[in-house]
Amino acid sequence: MTARVPRPAARILLVDARARVLLMRFAPADRPPLWCTPGGAVDPGETFEAAARRELWEEVGLDRDCGPQVAQRTADFLTFEGVEVTADERYFRVDVAAHDVAHAALTTLEQRVMTGWRWFTRDEIARHDELIYPADILDLLDATAPAGAAA
Repeated sequence: MTARVPRPAARILLVDARARVLLMRFAPADRPPLWCTPGGAVDPGETFEAAARRELWEEVGLDRDCGPQVAQRTADFLTFEGVEVTADERYFRVDVAAHDVAHAALTTLEQRVMTGWRWFTRDEIARHDELIYPADILDLLDATAPAGAAA
């Protein structure tokens, strides 16, 4: 049995003024499509906060400080490159009035497997027929919503 590789990662809960969350669609050749929040692995020597800002820029085209971490998760999974990892995922919530997604610097792998993105309402997440990660994203949005704001 091969040991899992540690994978620190920064993930962004990007929420617009209509309380929709941005999710990216990935369709690797070897498994069913899935949707997840923008984000990715922390580069060597990089902080989670710096990685969140970089990933937000690369995948969404938004250059801004993502603020403090709002949640932490540990997840075991197989990366798109076929590596078994234990991910230490730190979540950052960024609320925006609106934003037109424009990929700024996707990696070669992301260009190959990222097939789209869209803003999801709570109801759309609840009834969507493809895998959404994290599975409890609605609870995570509720737990991280600014006081007095819609999740």
